[in-house]
Amino acid sequence: MLIERIYDEDLAQASYLIGCQANGTAVVVDGRRDIAVYQELAEKNGMKIVAVTETHIHADYLSGTRELAAATGAKIYVSGEGGPDWQYGFDGERLYDGDKITVGNISIQAVHTPGHTPEHLSFLVTDGAFSDQPGYLLSGDFVFSGDLGRPDLLDEAAGGVDTRFEGAKQLFASLRDKFLTLPDYVQVHPAHGAGSACGKALGAIPSSTVGYERLYAWWGPYLAANDEQGFIEELLDGQPDAHAYFGRMKRENREGPAVMGERTPLPELAQEIVAAGLAADTLTFIDTRPNSEVHEATVVRSLNVPGGKSVASYGAWVVNPETDKNPVVLLAQDQDQAMDLWDHLVRVGIDNVAGYVTGIEGLPTFTPKLIQPEDLDGFEPVMVLDVRNRTEHTAGHIPGSHQLSGGRLMWHLDEVPADGTIVTYCQSGVRNSVAASALRRAGYDVVELDGSYAAWDAFQRTRHNADASA
Repeated sequence: MLIERIYDEDLAQASYLIGCQANGTAVVVDGRRDIAVYQELAEKNGMKIVAVTETHIHADYLSGTRELAAATGAKIYVSGEGGPDWQYGFDGERLYDGDKITVGNISIQAVHTPGHTPEHLSFLVTDGAFSDQPGYLLSGDFVFSGDLGRPDLLDEAAGGVDTRFEGAKQLFASLRDKFLTLPDYVQVHPAHGAGSACGKALGAIPSSTVGYERLYAWWGPYLAANDEQGFIEELLDGQPDAHAYFGRMKRENREGPAVMGERTPLPELAQEIVAAGLAADTLTFIDTRPNSEVHEATVVRSLNVPGGKSVASYGAWVVNPETDKNPVVLLAQDQDQAMDLWDHLVRVGIDNVAGYVTGIEGLPTFTPKLIQPEDLDGFEPVMVLDVRNRTEHTAGHIPGSHQLSGGRLMWHLDEVPADGTIVTYCQSGVRNSVAASALRRAGYDVVELDGSYAAWDAFQRTRHNADASA
């Protein structure tokens, strides 16, 4: 048996290819939409992908289940659990608790583990060539290394009202009745790692075991004492802000993400064509450089989505394909980088990319306004806006600032004054640059705090020390 973990650092998301080496067939679990990685992995191991499935209706990225099935002819399996409100809207064989997918000598058994979502499945994997007992659990967003999937996303992102309490109860029951009944040696392979917003304290370790989590996870003592209420209170306390785009992911994943098919390489666009499109507001420009370079000069009304490990996350903060219909133009070093950026963007449904340019010369530019920490006291903005998570804001913030995380900002503009100057900040300046660019594109007068909260805090400490020694 072959189990390969494919990890996306951008969204801290893990998918899996499980293959039978005896007959050369494989199944992909929780795949993403840029599917070449699975096809190449299967080919490398002399396997054919014959089945695709997923643990639940995801909130943080668009599922590649339909994309893979269309490209490979694989059979689709999805959860049939969760009741009428949580049924998938596209064709595929429905899996219920105890149902199995068979791939050669490998048996993959669905286990209904509600809590994170009502329809959630985990998958018990048995290598029939080695044992008749399961040795592995693909736990999806049920159990992570050291943590659990949050039960409040339906409230935060899918329009639910107080579903978090029932979800927390379901998680307690799923742990007690399903997870903790498994042998301690069963390996646990979750769908997310550290940095995901699907939990509050995910570990960076890629896998665990039932026994290790039983002994050392934060929730162990609550289960041992059968303290459901204490478990619920601890689970719900301090969950991070849920990105607003999660709601769109939920809707599209439930109905079935659009199948893109084979994508042709992105063209390099002529500067004059891009300039004309920007002037007519028929193109959206994404500046992918670091905020330090953007602050020297950037394209008028452009969005800053810095290249690196968070392209999908930041892209989904500032581009909403349901309302932003303009094709996107990327700033990229070359076609290879442009294609890599596009791979990240399609994971969150930003499919409409017209092409790329390699520089901003010849395009309308401006220099974003900055303010230094030492000048903030004498400045009078209509709002000082903290675009960090609420947990960061609680830990320390600029007095009088209003907290609205970057991942929720553009969906909650009713909280932002339409007139007057807004000063924005995050922790170091990266998220701030992303959020500020979106506000500027929407017509707001924005001044970014140079160095953000870290610089302001350092300035306050220096001033305090100077006053103390005077």
